[in-house]
This record gives sequence, C-alpha cells and structure tokens, in this order.
Amino acid sequence: MLSLLQQWLSPYGLKRSLVTLTLLLAIALSWYYMLFAMSMNMQPVRQWQPYDIWMLFTMWAIMMAGMMLPAAAPVILLVEKLNQQRQRRHACYAPSLYFMLGYLLAWSFYSALITLVQYALHHLSLLSDMMISANNTFTATLLLIAGIYQFSPLKQACLAQCRSPLNFITTQWREGIGGAIWMGFKHGQYCLGCCWFLMALLFATGVMNLKWILLLTLLVMLEKLLPFGRFSSRVIGAILVVAGFYYLI
Repeated sequence: MLSLLQQWLSPYGLKRSLVTLTLLLAIALSWYYMLFAMSMNMQPVRQWQPYDIWMLFTMWAIMMAGMMLPAAAPVILLVEKLNQQRQRRHACYAPSLYFMLGYLLAWSFYSALITLVQYALHHLSLLSDMMISANNTFTATLLLIAGIYQFSPLKQACLAQCRSPLNFITTQWREGIGGAIWMGFKHGQYCLGCCWFLMALLFATGVMNLKWILLLTLLVMLEKLLPFGRFSSRVIGAILVVAGFYYLI
C-alpha cells in the first residue's frame, strides 16, 4: 500500500492522475451538456439560420466527445505511459493531452460534416424539425447500411487499430506537439471508421434521444474494449440488418 501511495505521489503518478482527471472532466462536462443543456439549447430547426447551424455543430461536437472519449481513454493513457518512459530516458516527448486534442479535432471535423449532411436531409424532408427520421424507407436504408458496414473489411481494419493501438503508436510515432496532435487526429480517424455509421443511426432514432445516445456509447465501448468485441460487432450488424428489413415490410 505504501509503495502504491509513493507511486501515486511521485511526479509521474501525479501527472498520470492529472491526465486521467482531465479525461474524466471532459467526459463529465460533455454528458452534463447532453443531459441538462442540449434540449434547452436546441429548438426545432425550421429556418436554418447561421446560428442554427452553429448550435447543431456544437451539439454534435460535444456529443461526439461524450460518446467517444470513454472508449478512447485507454489509448490516451497508453500514450501518457509511453511519454513517461521517454521522459525517464530524457527523450523528446509532448504532453499526452495534445494527443487527446488530435482526437477531438478529428471528431470535430466529423461533426462539421454530419451537420452539413443533416442540413441536406432536412431540406429533402427526410428529417423532421425535431431531427428524427420522417421516412420509413430512409430509416430502413440507414439501418441496412450500418448493419452491412459492420461486416466490411474497412470496419474490421479500423476496429483492429482501435483494439490494438500499440502497433499504431510505435510505428506512427511523431515527435513534438505537432506530432502528438497528428497522431491523435490520425488515430481518431480509425475511431470514426469504426463508428461513423453507428453515430449516423441517431438520424433514425432521434439526434437528441438520450437513451439511444447512451446505448450507442455502450456499443462503441463494447466493440473496442471487451475481449469479444469483434464478435459483438457482427452481432450488432446482424441485428441492424434485421431491423432494416423490418422497416421495409
């Protein structure tokens, strides 16, 4: 117990604790926004003024952080561990929070893209003013595409990178702050490759539907962190395909 306390109080232990607390704070603030502020800030979208677009982007960006950071936390802490090893050897390193910043930039880019997609879908009358699918065929198409994607080689390749990130980190390591941001941004793209169609399912279930947001967050964590994640991704895919055909009937 004393040795553990000494490790925790050491400069390296305190630094790791700071990174962990920053992660937890970012996750907590994101979920606080989704639970208590999102529904108040987002009103039914009818006019699509610049303010509406900005608020939608903000909503997606915060939502993505809240949904993706829990599954990305082990990778960020792994980078922190490697940075501490490099620091002990007096090698060049950049604080791992810059790696996390790269993740957030990747997800913000996706948030901007999906905001534009939502704008187009709304003007095609495929989404209601409450940001939920207004067409069963559209819902079925989303479910079928998301389900089939779960079996695709691209999905499985991205999932492998997310489940075993050490190879990426050791082969793609870049020095300095810019390098840390670049690594986070690139690995964040693998996370998006795993989950972007799952996130798009919010168009079918309701963009602000907290039950589905929580369920999708748990599914992302299940795929990336648990031993049977590869198998579960295919089970999820099969369920989505069946649900898609159900909407077509």
